Amino acid sequence: MAKASVIAVFDAADELGIAYGDVADKDDAEVYALLFPGKFSKESVFDEPDWGYVHRELGKVGVTLDLLHEEYAEGCAKNGGVAMSYTTFWRRYGEYVSRNAVTSHIDRKAGRSVEVDWSGPTMSLVVPATGEVVKVYLFVASLPYSRYDYVEPTLDMKQDTWLLCHVHMFSFFGASVPRIVPDNCKTAIVSHPREGEVVLNDAYREMAAHYGAAVLPARVGMPKDKPSAEGTVGNVATDIIARLRNETFTSMAQLKSAVAERLAEHNAEPFQKREGSRESVFLEEELPAMQPLPAAPYEISRWVYGRKVAANSHVSYGRNHYSCDWQRIGQRVDLRITQTTLEIYAKSGERLATHPLFPPYVSNGYSTRESDLPEGKVWREWDGDRIRKWAGRVGPACEGCVNRIFESVRFEEQGFDAALAILRMTRAYSAQRVEAACDIALGKVKSPRYRHVKAVLDANADKASAPEAAEERGGYVRGADYYSGEARA
Repeated sequence: MAKASVIAVFDAADELGIAYGDVADKDDAEVYALLFPGKFSKESVFDEPDWGYVHRELGKVGVTLDLLHEEYAEGCAKNGGVAMSYTTFWRRYGEYVSRNAVTSHIDRKAGRSVEVDWSGPTMSLVVPATGEVVKVYLFVASLPYSRYDYVEPTLDMKQDTWLLCHVHMFSFFGASVPRIVPDNCKTAIVSHPREGEVVLNDAYREMAAHYGAAVLPARVGMPKDKPSAEGTVGNVATDIIARLRNETFTSMAQLKSAVAERLAEHNAEPFQKREGSRESVFLEEELPAMQPLPAAPYEISRWVYGRKVAANSHVSYGRNHYSCDWQRIGQRVDLRITQTTLEIYAKSGERLATHPLFPPYVSNGYSTRESDLPEGKVWREWDGDRIRKWAGRVGPACEGCVNRIFESVRFEEQGFDAALAILRMTRAYSAQRVEAACDIALGKVKSPRYRHVKAVLDANADKASAPEAAEERGGYVRGADYYSGEARA
């Protein structure tokens, strides 16, 4: 501010006998009008609009100065007043913005965007057992119109954490927006060239689409593209980090609770140059303009590519099996895994099946839809009768193992892989040894599988119980059954 301007203020105050205490509780516009009466007041025949109303309405979607001028002119005509021209209306609004030190909301529509970023300043917590100090990062988000903020402490800045913070952010707001404005961090943007299209992180784009939003990153080196988030980072440093600097936190739950409490106070603090607070403007003006949330929150997922659909119409993942359309047998499919579900996709992007995901402690589980299995006499590489016949030629114990496998599953096709795994052992061991190993396994396990029979063979326990079995000299041994044609796969 120029020295002459400061002197003019003091001179005007001295002339009018106004001390600082007389104006300490007034806003800038009131003080200026008191010190310099008439500077902005001009006699006019025009009806004076409610500029505060005009300013608030401009923040709503689709509202323009042209529309507000039309409504103002219609009101003047009904009341018998004189309406100013659009040019005068536009100029006088600009004077109002300048005089009241407020920011025009023409480019900051309510409920249209949210700006997100990681805070540069960090916090910390102490591990009680070791005394180790762990760095804590802060995710910050701000709605540009109301400046309503969200802050969440995290232990890292990884992809899954970034996505979870967005899920929690939308839940905190209770609504969504059509545009997300992030910085150019790797958890959001793969590349942002000066020319050409922005390449988004696939998981980030998928999350945004779930909430009906598009990702429009700020230009590289252009913090003014997201001034609200940049401002929030500064506010976080002073309003949250600085105020909690003397407290020691020993758990994330304790730290999150303290941050949430301070955040609520931050959002409730009155504006200095604007009516209301972040919270009141958000609840009264911005929240009604936002999009409703989807029926279910976004679930973080990961992809597994190129899994082969087995002969039993199932795809294996995590030691368990999930059914797929039998017409896809032999083809490669992609799996999308969330915390609760497993989805199977064709290479074309078509979703073929959705299954509940087995917990990590479940092994050899089958999730099978009857519609995925073939009907009638459709030719298949293997079927139950052919597998049983092969097992019968190996011996009664092997046939018993196969029958118990089929008895343990809901659909016969679910037992194909397990049964064939035992039968194909006759390619490396003689039929006599496999039969002896199956006999031992049947006496110890209710439903023997490949691992049980293989353990007996590896320990040579079958030789002790079947001395008449021929000694194996190693190598890849095929029995007579293999050359009969029935054992080939």
